[in-house]
Amino acid sequence: QLQLVESGGGLVQPGGSLRLSCTASRFTLAPYTIGWFRQAPGKEREGVACISNSGGSTNYADSVKGRFTISRDNGKNTVYLQMNSLKPEDTAVYYCARHVYGRIWPNANNYADWGQGTQVTVSS
Repeated sequence: QLQLVESGGGLVQPGGSLRLSCTASRFTLAPYTIGWFRQAPGKEREGVACISNSGGSTNYADSVKGRFTISRDNGKNTVYLQMNSLKPEDTAVYYCARHVYGRIWPNANNYADWGQGTQVTVSS
């Protein structure tokens, strides 16, 4: 089973920054659009950002525009999510996944190979 692996989460104060990483050990991410999603307790999973295979096209949720930046390094087989100016409402488990069919954004049902997620907690 193919699976992505997320890392980089942690506890950070409001206004702080974190950089999440998404990689895969058993296949290359280069041909695929990759998305970052998050799920807070009691809420549905929501799209945060996605990036095309070349990195030339990105999409962001309105709630993170101007604060988060998605990027990729295909040579390192890694997709990043730089999160700045973090807010308590950004607290969630963050997942990355590979787009497999249908509309690219923002439906999580069109993505597969989900990782285990990485916890991001924004609190003072």
